[in-house]
Amino acid sequence: MKGFQNFLRVITLMALASTLASAYDPSPLQDFCVAINNITDGVFVNGKFCKNPMAVTENDFFFSGLNQAGNTMDPPGSAVTLVFADQLEGLNTLGVSIVRIDFAPNGGLNPPHTHPRGSEILVVLEGTILVGFVTSDQDGNRLFAKVLNPGEAFVFPIGLIHFQLNVGNTPAVALAALSSQNPAIITIANAVFGSNPPINPDILTKAFMLDKNVVQYLQSKF
Repeated sequence: MKGFQNFLRVITLMALASTLASAYDPSPLQDFCVAINNITDGVFVNGKFCKNPMAVTENDFFFSGLNQAGNTMDPPGSAVTLVFADQLEGLNTLGVSIVRIDFAPNGGLNPPHTHPRGSEILVVLEGTILVGFVTSDQDGNRLFAKVLNPGEAFVFPIGLIHFQLNVGNTPAVALAALSSQNPAIITIANAVFGSNPPINPDILTKAFMLDKNVVQYLQSKF
């Protein structure tokens, strides 16, 4: 009987471990799986087709451009240079990615957004950046925010809405690593007011407690 109970405990622990593991990118079953667009010469694994391992070169694991500033002339005043599996095929199945974020002076903003498939750690290289994230409804939607200077880092838990704002009068630069080859980006305002097709204004009017004309105006901006 005792042996059977121990067996059940082991099975339970394995089930829990499997559940936790499936919440993130699955572990690869090979050394690498370089993504390939030509599906006639590959094997489908974890969202991408794998390149023939014998055809892989060092260039499949190389990306150049993170030293170049992005164009921050858009309305929010920020630019994000992505290095996901779509940009660097060698990241496929490896569960990591990186981005560079450039901020215009005096209020350059990376708007509130979320990564549904990855946590993020951000380090400031230049400038002074206010960062923060908001917890879930169950946690009371608490805001955790802090001003970061060069060399300081901050973590954004997976799936939570977060933002970064340049509070200095000079350009700012940050690098961020994410725990997914494709963490995805959902910008809250774009998703809510710029969906395709648009969300019924009556729904947004009630949800945000705004005048319908205001909602329709916001939808027109996105």
